[in-house]
Amino acid sequence: MSVNTPVAADKMGNARWIQLGLGLVAMMAISSPQYVWTLFVKPFQGATGAEAPAIQFTFSLLIVLQTFLSPAQGWLLDRFAPRLLVTAGALLSGLGWVLSAWAESLLSLYATYGLLCGVGTGIVYVGIVGLMVRWFPDMRGFATGVVAAGCGFGAFLTTFPIDAMQRSLGHRPTLVTFGVILGLVGAAASLFLRMPSSAHAAPVVRGATSARRDYAPGEMLRTKLFWLLFLMMTMMSTGGLTVISQFAPFTRDFGVADVTVFGLAALPLALTIDRVTNGLTRPFFGWVSDRIGRENTMGLAFLLEAVAIALLLAYRDNAMAVVLLSGLVFFGWGEIFSLFPATLTDSFGTANATTNYGFLYMAQGVGSILGAPGAAQLRQMTGSWLPVFGLIIVMDVVTALLALFVLKPMRSGLATQERMALSAAE
Repeated sequence: MSVNTPVAADKMGNARWIQLGLGLVAMMAISSPQYVWTLFVKPFQGATGAEAPAIQFTFSLLIVLQTFLSPAQGWLLDRFAPRLLVTAGALLSGLGWVLSAWAESLLSLYATYGLLCGVGTGIVYVGIVGLMVRWFPDMRGFATGVVAAGCGFGAFLTTFPIDAMQRSLGHRPTLVTFGVILGLVGAAASLFLRMPSSAHAAPVVRGATSARRDYAPGEMLRTKLFWLLFLMMTMMSTGGLTVISQFAPFTRDFGVADVTVFGLAALPLALTIDRVTNGLTRPFFGWVSDRIGRENTMGLAFLLEAVAIALLLAYRDNAMAVVLLSGLVFFGWGEIFSLFPATLTDSFGTANATTNYGFLYMAQGVGSILGAPGAAQLRQMTGSWLPVFGLIIVMDVVTALLALFVLKPMRSGLATQERMALSAAE
């Protein structure tokens, strides 16, 4: 649990709020490749002639490259000016969409939407988060939540326009148009990013379970705490990415995708609401965690998602219920992108924050494999979505319990060991 430090905030001045705003815009610009993917599954099937699991592998590849390359990207961002690297990432993401418009084989789809978008979005995401944990040591949960909200909320602005344009003109013009727009917007915001200088440096904020020293990546990887966090983030990522990647297929199976709700088709309406709640939850629960502690907040949020998934299953044939409950599902899920980086930096320090988070962010890649082709395969094998969602509920509950009863004492014990080591050294 962190401690507010007004002196630190005054010392950093308005510069950090400008950086927060720029980071938010850049994150919004790279959100669509991940969060509107489900709208392109059917058109890509038609263009390539491939079956659903093979098409869904594109989504997994995007997330795997976005996450598995993040330690190397984080290392570069920790050592060089983030401005040019993040700008290049935004342009790569947009280029991936533009080139995927002409994909007529699985290989070309994997190379464009999967490879270019995956590498580009990963550079932007890890770079922005790594910057914010440095600019906001006194409000780490809130700040990472705000920029992570951009990645969840940005697609809110594009879901309906993309859906409408695709229905009228097809997926190719849609991908080209939005690829160019989003790539240029992200690059324009990224050009003004920078690390905090000594003039803006704030003292390190220490809480009851905050790191007393900075851990190198190798040191962090040798701790049980890191691997517990990795396991927890993997389970939570799997559940959320299953819903994201499979939302269109399972609403069609439920027979509610095209049902009119509030004068709009249920599928794009639900996707739009989901983007709002997926965005709002990140700064909200980040702010909550700054006050009541990371682990307590995890327990609350993860159990909320479990309840929401259970209700979604119970009312799966009711279009209005599916729309509203899907929003609640994402309100209980999206906060992992503020809680986990804040917890990691609290535990292992800021000096190598971007590189260290790059290693944890790989859990999102593991979750994408289990949540996209893995879930599609399980659905094919069982002929039902019920086992898929039942598994998500179990993982949510287990992760909440791990946060409350394993992570909390483990972090407290690590902090105690550090205090004793420092006292002995003095």
